[in-house]
Amino acid sequence: MTERLRLAELMAALSLATDLGMGQPMEQALRTCLIAIALGERLGLSSEDLSDVYYLALLRFLGCTADAYEFAAMVGGDDIGIRAAIAPVLGGAQSEFASRVMPRVGAGHGPLRRARLVAGMVAGGAQQGREGVRAGCELAENLASRIGLQPGVRHGLASAFETWNGTGFPDGVAGETIPLSSRIVFVARDAEVLLRLGGADRVRAALAARSGAAYDPAVASTFLAYAEELLNEAGVESPWEAVLAREPEPHPWVPEVRLDATLEAFADFADLKSPFTAGHSRGVAALAAATSPVEAETMRRAALLHDLGRLSVPNGIWDKPARLTDGEWERVRLHPYYSERILSRVTRLEPLAVLAGTHHERVDGSGYFRGSKRPEIPPAARILAAADAYQAMTQPRPHRPALSRDSAAGALLAEAHAGRLDANSVDAVLTAAGHLVRTAHESWPAGLSSREVQVLRLICRGGTKKQAADLLDISPSTVDHHVRHIYDKIGVSTRAGATLFAIEKDLLE
Repeated sequence: MTERLRLAELMAALSLATDLGMGQPMEQALRTCLIAIALGERLGLSSEDLSDVYYLALLRFLGCTADAYEFAAMVGGDDIGIRAAIAPVLGGAQSEFASRVMPRVGAGHGPLRRARLVAGMVAGGAQQGREGVRAGCELAENLASRIGLQPGVRHGLASAFETWNGTGFPDGVAGETIPLSSRIVFVARDAEVLLRLGGADRVRAALAARSGAAYDPAVASTFLAYAEELLNEAGVESPWEAVLAREPEPHPWVPEVRLDATLEAFADFADLKSPFTAGHSRGVAALAAATSPVEAETMRRAALLHDLGRLSVPNGIWDKPARLTDGEWERVRLHPYYSERILSRVTRLEPLAVLAGTHHERVDGSGYFRGSKRPEIPPAARILAAADAYQAMTQPRPHRPALSRDSAAGALLAEAHAGRLDANSVDAVLTAAGHLVRTAHESWPAGLSSREVQVLRLICRGGTKKQAADLLDISPSTVDHHVRHIYDKIGVSTRAGATLFAIEKDLLE
């Protein structure tokens, strides 16, 4: 990958992930950004100040993973659904919150559980909300600093949820003490949400009612004066292209030397969604990169980004200690799809998109989201799948404690023997993890494993599956499984075709 990477393009991609985490349709932050920039221009902001508005609009919810676990526990599991319900009333009065959000708390639970959750919200919701916003602002500032965003953006993120009248979170600052960028983006984001849910009239009514309370009166009045023009900004056919075209000059670029550190920030952002996954993507990246010095950079970067789609799934599912329902599994199965869709939008990262989106595929077709089989799964993706599985096994999950390294190695080998994970990829990952395993032959053609070559030799010499099973001390069904994979890999359907392949490739010795 040699193309230069604009910071705006990378941050626009990150905004797609925050949309998922906030229960919003993808590109919601992009449309907010278009409204915010147009509003800032009508307020007479300088190019430098407009740049702060631009990046703050994209990344206002950069800290959304910081309290996802705690927030989900407080509301009954569906942190994403409740955040979607909060969006149109975030700048409204307490009565709006009570009527629109509280009925959603504990949805899906029985009456007693719902009553307890609602009582907890009434008793301590404001304080927990304040602490949650504080955690989110802290995370957002930290990630923004690591990414290299300007101080004005970081300052705006720290005050993104403060209100004009001082009743906001986390510190209750008021008036012009709040950065102007924060005041502009607050109005722009609410306008985008309300426009989508209720049209232009609802936007105008909300701005008039909230002016002087949540909103800076000067910002609100300017918006109302240009409401039709500003709301039209959200209706463009391609918000992605429009946002990149509207970035104030000069356009910052991500230096090559800082790209990996920036992608590590992406990884940490995704992994903080649950305490059970903290550090997961970095661990997968280290393993995947160590398997192939030639492809180390690609493997590392794809692994750092592979779980961005995790934000699309509520914590009530990720953190559930019991068996998932079919509906819950469907949501889990789609998270690699979202990872792929996010990365495919960035020209420089597009080569990583399919690789990242394939990390839960299995060579026997039992994986997700596509259900791809071996020929459709690139070798690098097979390694990433094995690295992801091993790293996950060594971390605790809600339904089980962390496995020891040896137990995880055994479980990974079992997945290979069962035909779900590629045997050579498993060997490579376990070698990278420091386990003593059989060395995979690096020159077997067509991706054949050493075990498959053993089976091929016996079959080509006329041995039956039962004879091969006895010689290799495995079951006949396992031999049959190997034979089917061998035929699939080398593109034949008969023993004769397999024998010819073995002769041509000098595999019979």
